[in-house]
Amino acid sequence: MAHPAISDGLRRVEATIRRLSNSSRIPAINKAAARITSAGGKRLRPALTLATGLALGGSMTRRLVTGAACVEMIHAGSLVHDDLMDQAAERRGTRTLNAELGDPRALVIGDFMLARAGLAALTAVSRPVAETLAATVVELAEGQYQETVSLFDPARSIEDAMRSITGKTASLFRTSCLVAAQCTHASPEQRVRLAMYGERFGVIFQILDDLLDLAGDPAILGKPAGNDLRHGVYSLPLLWALQDPSLGDVRALLGRRLTEAEADHALRTLRHSGVIDQTIERCRRLAAETVIPDLPRGDIADSLAALPAAYVNWTATMVTR
Repeated sequence: MAHPAISDGLRRVEATIRRLSNSSRIPAINKAAARITSAGGKRLRPALTLATGLALGGSMTRRLVTGAACVEMIHAGSLVHDDLMDQAAERRGTRTLNAELGDPRALVIGDFMLARAGLAALTAVSRPVAETLAATVVELAEGQYQETVSLFDPARSIEDAMRSITGKTASLFRTSCLVAAQCTHASPEQRVRLAMYGERFGVIFQILDDLLDLAGDPAILGKPAGNDLRHGVYSLPLLWALQDPSLGDVRALLGRRLTEAEADHALRTLRHSGVIDQTIERCRRLAAETVIPDLPRGDIADSLAALPAAYVNWTATMVTR
């Protein structure tokens, strides 16, 4: 989505995120929030918001830019909570807030970022957008909770894993598109179809992220490989792979914390199984089914339509066999 208007909009989003991250009366909170929001990342969710707004025929208004920044603030705050729950020490090559400041302070920083996004949406965008973001935070919490109750469960179903990723990841992709639709007064039909597009793309994104956790290069990902497996999160790629009877030795390891030797063995076995090709192919099929409605700006709509398949292709180049 290398469009000049989107690039300019993302620069404005960054400025808004910096302002929101620096809005506490407590300097230490500002410093920690700014550290998270300036740590890099794809900025995929706010880019989705901006591109969807333009595709709907809107312009790069202050409301649209602020809405996109609020979406990213919620994403960043949820990552702080994710790291805290996982007791992760590193993300994107840097120490996490919980590792640096301790669990209580990290929890408060995550809460601040979520609340600050909601307040900005209510005061600078619109009440409907604020309501959409608040409902999404509820879904994020529910999806994450659903994952926690399935930790170390070797009988976890594929349906349970799908419900969890729909809540904890795909809901915010859906909201990225819905915020744009609300800012540009899209029709009810356009909102429904854009919500479906965003949610499907979010599902694809999380499945591929889970694959990278099993088969990605830690030096590129900025976090250890096999983190989910070690913490008892049995993801969709793993559950699909374990349908193969020949992976009985990996299945036998599930249900408890693994030693480093056991985790390394499981990852090597999985990488040499069909899990990579199988997951990529499933995601290609999902991407082919992820359609976008006819929109006023067809050129940008076409870029959005091509994005899920492009992301699958990118992931395919990132896995280690």
